[in-house]
Amino acid sequence: MAVTALLAAALLPAAPANAAPAPAARDEVLAGWTQPTAESTAAWQAARRDRDRWAAYRFDWSSDVCTHAPDTPAGFDFGDACRHHDFGYRNYADDLARHKARIDEVFRADLRRICDGHRLYAQPFCNGIAFTYYEAIRLQPRP
Repeated sequence: MAVTALLAAALLPAAPANAAPAPAARDEVLAGWTQPTAESTAAWQAARRDRDRWAAYRFDWSSDVCTHAPDTPAGFDFGDACRHHDFGYRNYADDLARHKARIDEVFRADLRRICDGHRLYAQPFCNGIAFTYYEAIRLQPRP
């Protein structure tokens, strides 16, 4: 039995290094990239840099960045937070009502991390602007 398993393993072709991701369900991958954690955001950013690897999942990567607001208010770059938020909204478009609160919370968490990356004296001002951005999208009616 062990010999058969070893022989089978030796004869099966190895997956190339740039192979497509393991066939996880699209919903699982999407949910993993739309959590309010730094790890989730980092995974989404890595995938965004290597979109071809995820082509089979047909994710919508399009973004209008911060829509009707500046992407860099007062020099604070909220662009990636807005792109991540757009990614969540666009890919949950068919069921956004169920996921909107979590996607909005991901946006809030991303904004907070951006502000935390600034000098201590700038953080309160950054967080004030970030809170305004978050409230603006949070208060939008659910679809």
